[in-house]
Order: sequence, then C-alpha cells, then structure tokens
Amino acid sequence: MAEYWDIYNKNFEKINKRVKRGDKLEDDEYHLVINAWIVNSKGEFLITQRVATKPHPLMWECTGGSAIEGDNPLDACVREIKEEVGLDIDVKTARHIGTTIRYYKNCPDILDVWLFKSDADISEITIQEEEVNDVMWADKKKILDLHYAGKFEANAFFGDVISKSEF
Repeated sequence: MAEYWDIYNKNFEKINKRVKRGDKLEDDEYHLVINAWIVNSKGEFLITQRVATKPHPLMWECTGGSAIEGDNPLDACVREIKEEVGLDIDVKTARHIGTTIRYYKNCPDILDVWLFKSDADISEITIQEEEVNDVMWADKKKILDLHYAGKFEANAFFGDVISKSEF
C-alpha cells in the first residue's frame, strides 16, 4: 500500500497537497520528518542501530522518520516510536527541541525534533527488524564516542538534545 505525505510550505504550514512517498517535490515544498529522542531518569538515551540494508548502514541514531498523511508532529513521533522500538510513549513527557528545513535534492524536508521521557527496560523493546538492527540505552559520553568514531547519525539539534536531556 502506498504511503502519502502531507506537504508544507517553508513556514511549516500544510498547503493542502499530498504526494506519494519518494515522489519529487516542487520548489518551496517540504515533507515532515521527525526525530524522537527518548531519555530515561539516568540521563541515558534510547538509540537504535540501522539495519545493513538501509542508507547509512549500521549507524546509530535516535528514533525518527517521515510523518504520513494526517500526522501532526507528535502523532508521527508516537507512531515511529511504536513501530521502531515497540514502546507506547507518554506524550505528556514530550518536550519540543526545534524545527529546521533541510534542503535535500528532490525531497527537502522540515525536521521537527522532540524529546520524551521513558524508563522502559531494554527487555521491553521490540525492534522493527526491517529497520532496526540493535538498540541500547547510552549515556552522553557513549553517544559522543560513537559520533566522533563516525558511527552515530547526528542531525540538527543534536547538541541541543544532549544538553537539554534533564526533565
């Protein structure tokens, strides 16, 4: 079944248009992508490792993905977290970190970054095997070590998330 995206203008306003996932966007059109960082009460982040068959193979990252038609940013976060790691996240813990435009050729997006709190045990995680190879709770030092080793996919607001992780 085809997946569709709502399309936005540069002001993060829906423009009453949808496109099929992967179709080329026109000038000044953007689709919504979210990053959903999850932090526990120890200050550790739940990070996932991409499967070897996806772009950026075996890189570590936070949970994230494209919003689908009808999603608002929080809906997309909840859906992606459930799909990728099997957790039901409490949206009352959500903290908005930031929003930016990324100008990728043929498919520019608006990246909306969120931080959530969860003390889920690693045994509660059920990974989506088509996308996720592994999962772990990692402290700031571990994530920075992975980043400096070229093994962590750091997107916009990476530093903001790391510095604003206390709830």
